[in-house]
Amino acid sequence: MEIIAALANSFIELFKAGAATFVSWVTGIIPLVIVLMTAVSAVIKLIGEDKVYSMAKTATKYTITRYTIVPILAVIFLANPMCYSFGRFVEEKYKPAFYDATVSFLHPVTGLFPHANGGELFVYMGIATGISNLGLPLGDLAVRYFFVGIVVILIRGVVTEKIYTMMKK
Repeated sequence: MEIIAALANSFIELFKAGAATFVSWVTGIIPLVIVLMTAVSAVIKLIGEDKVYSMAKTATKYTITRYTIVPILAVIFLANPMCYSFGRFVEEKYKPAFYDATVSFLHPVTGLFPHANGGELFVYMGIATGISNLGLPLGDLAVRYFFVGIVVILIRGVVTEKIYTMMKK
């Protein structure tokens, strides 16, 4: 009898944890994303959609900028998960690779721009604690993460683009 009661209590605790997570999203990330989307839309309207799309189209025209500059700016200025909205400036055939490059940059950017992805901060801080315990500077680690991240997102973007092109055929 006690086992059944314990299982029932554990079962309901699982749903309580899910509900708590849902409430944290409703009061935290959802309003943040809505406000960011509104702000970005307002800035685009103020500048002019034609100008913004023209500039973005130019930036995404070249492979190197499409998988470096654009994802970096998206992640730094809009943070996770709003950064993916920059994908609307990318041609359809490049969207999977753009997404891959952008999502891959969310961890390397954390050392210099912790606001970009708070969920990854615990990983970086774990590594940073080890580096600090060794007496090494954290600035060097953050800068190296950032630059290695740029190389990685370029490689991932190019490789994903090639894979997508082959699979589409």
